[in-house]
Amino acid sequence: MTDTGFAISDTLRAHISNWRRELATIRRLSPRTLEAYGRDVDQFMAFLSGHLGGTVDIADLKTLRPADLRAFLAARRRNDLGSRSLARSLSGIKSLFTHLEREGIMALEALSVIRTPKLPRSLPKPLSASEAKGAGPAIHELEDRPWVAARDAAAIALCYGAGLRISEALALTRADLDAKTLRITGKGNKVRLVPLISPVRAAIEEYMRLCPFTVSPSEPMFRGVRGGPLSPRLIQLRLEQLRGAMGLPASATPHALRHSFATHLLARGSDLRAIQELLGHASLSTTQIYTHIDGERLLEAYRAAHPRR
Repeated sequence: MTDTGFAISDTLRAHISNWRRELATIRRLSPRTLEAYGRDVDQFMAFLSGHLGGTVDIADLKTLRPADLRAFLAARRRNDLGSRSLARSLSGIKSLFTHLEREGIMALEALSVIRTPKLPRSLPKPLSASEAKGAGPAIHELEDRPWVAARDAAAIALCYGAGLRISEALALTRADLDAKTLRITGKGNKVRLVPLISPVRAAIEEYMRLCPFTVSPSEPMFRGVRGGPLSPRLIQLRLEQLRGAMGLPASATPHALRHSFATHLLARGSDLRAIQELLGHASLSTTQIYTHIDGERLLEAYRAAHPRR
């Protein structure tokens, strides 16, 4: 019996542990993805334990039919799980079975006929250039502590001026900076170099000049008011504050600034593969979503201006 309250055999439990270890050490998935995949497989095993009526073993997995897998997805759907979460759940389960097949333990043909739930296409909502550039200066009007204002302005400048995820920005150390580039460790511990443009460099230098804490070159340079590493939630709350003060849309978040970085570069003619490298996307298809955003804007302009609209 596992600590989640469902029954699986010791053999199956060992194989699942090996799979999780492979995800962490070889595929180097992020802790959040590891947690999600592990939870998805736990939920699948809990379902099978009830569905099959007993302790689940490798022999049980070998006999699964498409109907069993569809029953699991239907049960999850009844719990109000959306298509995106269902797709991720199926991805985690497929990852486990791929591992078992690669290790020569078993293969499950039933998975090949199960289609991933269709996902609604959601396009990022970028800010305008003036909104994105005005966010940093506006902080100084809202925050009485100069070093905190400089800190938050620098973090926001990194999201828009360098296209960083907020987690990447707040993980930066002084050792990651040089005169012209930022050394970014992104998803999957992949390292990329991003140009450090002068406005972003100036914002970082102003924060470092005012920061009251001594931070070693190997420690994250963004600090909270008590001296510990800065939580991303504080920058998210700062954007919420800016939304009210500047009349920004509800979609204005740190990640929207990253979307704005990519969208504005594309609108000015930047190469899509260059933007892919700057953002740290593993697949070009992920970056291509910005071409749809630009196309939508062109259509809006056409509909608004064309005399025969």
